[in-house]
Amino acid sequence: MIETFENVFKIPELRKRILFTLALLVVYRLGGHVPTPGIDPQALGEFFRTMRGSLFGLYDMFVGGAFQKATIFSLGIMPYISASIIIQLLGAVVPYFQKLQKEGEEGRRKITQYTRYGTVLIGAMQAFGTSVYLESIPASAIGRYVVPNPGMGFKLLTMITFTCGTIFIMWLGEQITEKGIGNGISLIIMIGIIARLPGGVIDEVRMLFMGERNFFAEVFLIALMVVVVASIVLVTRAQRKIPVQYAKRVIGRKMYGGQSTHIPLSVNTAGIIPIIFAQSIMSGPLTLSTFFPNNEFMQNFSLWFSPGSVLYSAIYALLIIFFAYFYTAIVFNPVDLADNMRKYGGFIPGIRPGKRTSEYIDRILTRITLPGAIFFAMIAVLPYFMMKGMNVQFYFGGTGLLIVVGVALDTLQQIESHLLMRHYDGFMKKGKIKGRM
Repeated sequence: MIETFENVFKIPELRKRILFTLALLVVYRLGGHVPTPGIDPQALGEFFRTMRGSLFGLYDMFVGGAFQKATIFSLGIMPYISASIIIQLLGAVVPYFQKLQKEGEEGRRKITQYTRYGTVLIGAMQAFGTSVYLESIPASAIGRYVVPNPGMGFKLLTMITFTCGTIFIMWLGEQITEKGIGNGISLIIMIGIIARLPGGVIDEVRMLFMGERNFFAEVFLIALMVVVVASIVLVTRAQRKIPVQYAKRVIGRKMYGGQSTHIPLSVNTAGIIPIIFAQSIMSGPLTLSTFFPNNEFMQNFSLWFSPGSVLYSAIYALLIIFFAYFYTAIVFNPVDLADNMRKYGGFIPGIRPGKRTSEYIDRILTRITLPGAIFFAMIAVLPYFMMKGMNVQFYFGGTGLLIVVGVALDTLQQIESHLLMRHYDGFMKKGKIKGRM
């Protein structure tokens, strides 16, 4: 493994890409500490300590704590993610976007442009809404308001600052994708998530040395974390391969087809989108209760749906399973796949082309989605049991862990492809390096 890391920096182009990626990620993290004018960060921090488990706490996790600190990158890359999801959903119901998805490179270029416009629009709307909400928050714990001087000037300044910050992050992500290594947007989200991990680890070490944590309990916790990460890698990469045979065709003087291949169906076709949707819905009651601090019914209602409760965990898991099927049905169309196979002379052995093929693929996809959805539902509720039952001082599991593992695997695969192209063994290989420049 050490030799493999050394070989990564022996390839000039790969070394340049990695260093470029690291440099832009450092810029992103530095920008996450530049404060937004007109906001009292100490008062906002006091407010966020009471908002764990709410929609604001979920949002702050994705932006690496920048929202809690009210920095210029408070909105992070989330408006871009929202715009991308909306465009993707429109592609399933709007004929114009369906046409763009089938136009190849030109269609992708237009979709990217629409996504950028949507990012600016959503970012501006979220920034304005955030400024209005910040003006209404009294930090009663320290006797100061989050916004000392509210007004239209503050709203306009906040909207411009937050929106420009999101546009700059979007540009950083596109530059990483084009000139660096890995998917830039995904790497930015991953860095934001893992930025909060060192603090939790330091707290765990401090508790261990102070005698507040049992040594064997820490060993068990580390072993559990390794098993969870390994299982996520296994399930994320798990596929059901459906064999496909292409008939031989003679076109002019050339013969096409005749080869065998397969259709890889992932057990996690929907990715982390079901968990994000479910978590957004489940954080609604707690978020809503913050608007009625003196209402006894709303406060009791929020306790029923507080993270870690039995009711919360059960409904949360069921929503993840539901959205897993819902989003898979949107992004994967067995009918189109069957039509394309028949168009190019492909067929599944023993299955008639056309309708029977689409039904067969749909049946298999339905069966393999269930265990994947149940597994990710278990991973999603794992952090609450670890923090409540084992008194873990950091958030391990859930959406953040799935994003980190998925992005890390994708980045390693890209590095692997660069190594193999230049005759080096990759991260998945064992033995002595035999390649050369």
